[in-house]
Amino acid sequence: MRLPAFEYRAPRDVAEAAALLAAAPDETMLVAGGTDVLPNMKRRQQAPRVLVGLRGIDELRTLDVNGVVRIGAGVTLTALVHHEGLRARLPGLWQAAAQVATPHLRNMGTIGGNLCLDTRCTYYDQGYEWRKAIDFCLKKDGRTCWVATSSPTCLAVSSADTSPMLQALGARVRLVSVAGERLIDVADLYRNDGLHYTTRRADEILTSIEVPAEAGWRSTYWKLRRRGAFDFPVLSVAAAVRVGADGTVQAARVVLGAVASRPLSAPKAEAALINRTMTDAAIADAADGAYEVAKPMDNTDFDLVWRKRMARALAGYALRELRGDDMRETRLKLTHHL
Repeated sequence: MRLPAFEYRAPRDVAEAAALLAAAPDETMLVAGGTDVLPNMKRRQQAPRVLVGLRGIDELRTLDVNGVVRIGAGVTLTALVHHEGLRARLPGLWQAAAQVATPHLRNMGTIGGNLCLDTRCTYYDQGYEWRKAIDFCLKKDGRTCWVATSSPTCLAVSSADTSPMLQALGARVRLVSVAGERLIDVADLYRNDGLHYTTRRADEILTSIEVPAEAGWRSTYWKLRRRGAFDFPVLSVAAAVRVGADGTVQAARVVLGAVASRPLSAPKAEAALINRTMTDAAIADAADGAYEVAKPMDNTDFDLVWRKRMARALAGYALRELRGDDMRETRLKLTHHL
């Protein structure tokens, strides 16, 4: 498969990139590592007239873990994985970044690109001729969502690894355009719509991520996929808890990935932990809450009923790890499939 014709621009700073994007936002796309955009272009899922390359912008590659953690959107996933300070401060984010794809793709892929990752679907992630044979789909060139033919919205699934974890960590992202900038919660960056899956405007650039310096939080990320490497998640659980001196949970966030078109919070799972110690009973109640909110569709790998059941299992594993249980053997078994 060959790329379609396009113009490539390489701005020197964010202001120049924003001006290029503003000139023709409907015909222009941003590219950093290119691990998502370029394959999509080869499959004619996206065909921008102009690509604005962000890789040469130094201000997008900053990383500071002192106090508020600030991560430039152009920081590669490999840089995150190799940063010991980040691993110590935000182990869940480190786990999420470490489980994205393969080392080669992490060398190129950026955290900003992962946050803006296109939604995926069995009927969408195919070559042009395959999609043409089914009269395309609602996400691109068609009128029908083949996952659920009566659905008025696209049901393509959110498959990013870092977004559920950053949402669980209460992170915010900075969006910049020629009109100014805005800082929003990661939770507000997404819509539950596979076609219009982010609230980022076409003229905006995601420039950085900020994670608040909240003491006492523990975090972890668990991922289900067919192979132990490379594959996108078919289910993920990002969990973070703050435990008081008496051992009770003061605050909790549980977020599921790959079960909807956006990362999904599990409020009943979170409520089941508050003001309780992390006993087996409390964890079981929280895992039930995660199971309840998980509503995977038949649009990716594995049977959807099994994927839903695994939401309970992965939530339990994540919370046991946050309690302090040694879950290394379970992680290894999950890598090779339970």
